[in-house]
Amino acid sequence: MRARRRTTVLAASLVLALTAAGPLAAPAFAEPAVTQHANSLDTQALVAALTGLPDQDATAALVRVGGTDGTWRGSAGVHDLPSAAPADPDARFRAGSTTKVVTAAAVLRLAAERRIDLNTPVQHYLPGLLGRQYRPITVRQLLNHTSGIPAGDGLGETFAEVYAHRFDTLTPQQVVASTAAKEPEFRPGKEQHYLNINYTILGLLIEKVTGRSYASEATRLVLAPAGMNDTYFPGTDPRIAGPHNRGYQAVKKADGTTELVDVTEWNQADRFAAGDMISTTADLERLLTSLFRGRIVPGPQLREMFTVPAHIDGATYSAGLQRFAYEGKVYWLKSGGRYGYNALIAGTRNLGRTLVYSVNSTDAKGEGMNPVAQRIAMAALK
Repeated sequence: MRARRRTTVLAASLVLALTAAGPLAAPAFAEPAVTQHANSLDTQALVAALTGLPDQDATAALVRVGGTDGTWRGSAGVHDLPSAAPADPDARFRAGSTTKVVTAAAVLRLAAERRIDLNTPVQHYLPGLLGRQYRPITVRQLLNHTSGIPAGDGLGETFAEVYAHRFDTLTPQQVVASTAAKEPEFRPGKEQHYLNINYTILGLLIEKVTGRSYASEATRLVLAPAGMNDTYFPGTDPRIAGPHNRGYQAVKKADGTTELVDVTEWNQADRFAAGDMISTTADLERLLTSLFRGRIVPGPQLREMFTVPAHIDGATYSAGLQRFAYEGKVYWLKSGGRYGYNALIAGTRNLGRTLVYSVNSTDAKGEGMNPVAQRIAMAALK
């Protein structure tokens, strides 16, 4: 499972020359805080996965393992580096692309209400959104990333560039306009390429067919039925409301050393329906269990979330989720990453085993999977 394209390839460890005094230079960590009711869970491996935080890879981690196999809750690390106070296990965090699960569920709810037809081209609902070079692209093809629409433009390519613009607003409409002028990557339905732009457009679709904001409809259709009372969409507000652990990014300096830059405050407006949600591990667990039990999306539409395009070699993405086979089990999962924060929800279809975590990664947008997150996943899912 990788941060971008999840596989079982293990990520190489990050080598950081940390210069900060305090908890990372001389860790003063405590044993992870744990509660459990475990049957077949490897609790020793779970504790070991969290032991030693903060370290060069993460400053905090919050974990919930559930299902019929047993339950386990753990937290470790610090609330922030200056104080070295213990991490808040109930903290809010940037949930990144796990937002797409909510967006997909909202679209499927609207499909169940016959307000959206998954086989109808999105151009029918949003005329003029894409250029004439685009063939008809169905709503389903947006959901499972087979649209062929290329990525939209952002506020920079490097961390330094985007960090300098972290308080600027780039609207979803601007992101879509930047991609609409480009040539398609491939003919719709012929390949699968996971990109945020598909869900940015789905957010605009939700707004068009309901006449209300994405945030209000996602809350009405998904968050409220799931009981996700600590989850919200920040819009242009760069802050995380309520209790939260600070997020940091490791940045290499000119002298070859590394500093940790606080990236907690960041305007996520351009992520929109693809990744701007703020949540908690408890709420994401509620989302996972409510969704899989059919309490949010009706059965006929819910099947879309567990159906990967069979005609595309190597396809792993469904509507909002990704199929991942490990240790003889099939998990349906979604990961997310914003600077300072990595998140994941995963579960077997029958909810025999579920996993939700938030890891305050020091390289949350890196190519490989964060080593702490990797240890957690391998311990929880085996």
